[in-house]
Amino acid sequence: MATSSTYAALTSVFTLSLSPPLLSSFSSSASAAAAAAASSSFQCLYPSRTRRKLVWVLNPRAPGGPVCSTQVLKEGTRDESAIDKSLLDFEEASSDDELWAASCLRVRTFNQFKPSTYAVEDHKRSLAECEFEALKERIAGKREGFRRVSCINATLPMSQIMTGSNDLFSTCKFSKSGKDRVVVATLDLNQCLWLPDEIVGARPEGIGADFARAYLSNVCVAEELQRNGLGYALIAKSKIVAKKWGITDLYVHVAVDNEAAKNLYMKSGFAYESEEPAWQARFLDRPRRILLWSSVATSHDL
Repeated sequence: MATSSTYAALTSVFTLSLSPPLLSSFSSSASAAAAAAASSSFQCLYPSRTRRKLVWVLNPRAPGGPVCSTQVLKEGTRDESAIDKSLLDFEEASSDDELWAASCLRVRTFNQFKPSTYAVEDHKRSLAECEFEALKERIAGKREGFRRVSCINATLPMSQIMTGSNDLFSTCKFSKSGKDRVVVATLDLNQCLWLPDEIVGARPEGIGADFARAYLSNVCVAEELQRNGLGYALIAKSKIVAKKWGITDLYVHVAVDNEAAKNLYMKSGFAYESEEPAWQARFLDRPRRILLWSSVATSHDL
């Protein structure tokens, strides 16, 4: 029979959340010291991770396809290793392969999945396919109300992704010029008068507003690489693209309690314009939003 010390050691091993079972069982003759050593090795190989917070979920049935307009940046943790920013690319997506990688990152960021859920991988793929098809249609000009849409991504060579981020580089990778890269941040730049089910911007007024007004949506950064300045640089790139399109006024919607996102946008030159009525947020069953505005008169260099 295993000793009480062995039992305590086993309990600590199998109560680690989010860690795969490395050891299926111990023999009845294993000593307490061996069990403790195995537990120590287990925790070293698979360190515990902070659980993700539940965030706004992509709605496949939304008009114009799933569009999440709130910035998803949390006070979460990131890997200790700083990324080599000289290897980052900030560009408009130019291939279906890259659009698929961006769609997978959005599903990965905007949703919380329990590993024990039945057919969870099939569910993830279904959401990614829905976002991918809707994104392609918006970019191709096939969705009513969207004059022009571009998916802008931050990407890194696969070699720069931390070894502990297997899920990131297995789901969000794509090939470019024969080399594998990973989408680590993404957003959509939408040239339109309004986004479905969102507060409408007031600038510019009059004729031509549909040409000169744009919105950011689906803004997200891979959880492992947050607090590396990726969000700020991605927004700066979107302003450069918007200026080339002739956009003068850029908007973004943010959940009222998302302090990290609000701070990011204020740093990027956005200012408060209006907010969503409480009744509308209740009707849509979501956190209340505020609308932030920025002029695109001056571009921001990366």
